[in-house]
Amino acid sequence: AFLFSIEVQVTIGFGGRMVTEECPAAILVLIVQNIVGLVINAIMLGCIFMKTSQAHRRAETLIFSKHAVIALREGRLCFMLRVGDLRKSMIISATIRMQVVKKTSSLEGEVVPLNQIDIQMENPVGGNSIFLVSPLIIYHVIDKNSPLYDISPMNLHHHEDLEVIVILEGVVETTGITTQARTSYLADEILWGQRFVPIVAEEDGQYSVDYSKFGNTVKVPTPLCTARQLEEDKSIMDTMPLSPKGTIRKRSVKLKPRFTISDEPS
Repeated sequence: AFLFSIEVQVTIGFGGRMVTEECPAAILVLIVQNIVGLVINAIMLGCIFMKTSQAHRRAETLIFSKHAVIALREGRLCFMLRVGDLRKSMIISATIRMQVVKKTSSLEGEVVPLNQIDIQMENPVGGNSIFLVSPLIIYHVIDKNSPLYDISPMNLHHHEDLEVIVILEGVVETTGITTQARTSYLADEILWGQRFVPIVAEEDGQYSVDYSKFGNTVKVPTPLCTARQLEEDKSIMDTMPLSPKGTIRKRSVKLKPRFTISDEPS
């Protein structure tokens, strides 16, 4: 019986002995053995594939700053966050997008409790595509087309019906499987008048990243008004000091690896 099972499942042939139509019971057993063998193979392949892919574990190494910040950049109020990758293997074709979820009402009086509004982002590469060789600060310019155009520091409290969702997608380099990492920032998780401290430093011709300062922010002079008020009244910028000094607000992560880029030998 054992030899018969092995010969059927791996299709190596029966040799001189074979099943004939004179034994209907053997034919029935042969059919059952084939079905059971296919099911076992499918289950084993599925288990192995799931264990080797581990797309959700790859997403755990894509980290976001604990808080988002709003501060001036190039004379305009910007919503900023920091994103980084803890692994040396890179994410291919990485894209990032943001949505604002808030309660809105139409001109006809229709109330949409969870209206999702896409917002335009800017990053050092340009567009939604990013190159995560080192942590990046992704920012959104708060202009007249932004849903954050009328947001002021007084609105950033836990009673405010506002949430910014950030979605990062890409292809895992080693397996070719698409992975996705998500985070969100409530109104009280957005810091007004702060910016992220630099974490990339050059040491002996190499660039290193200190992830222990990944979420640290520092206070900077920022007008306590909405982007609409800042655009309508340019005199507000004249009262802002040019050399900001403030205290560092620490937002550290538990993992503290270091990333190094070394020059290729000539």
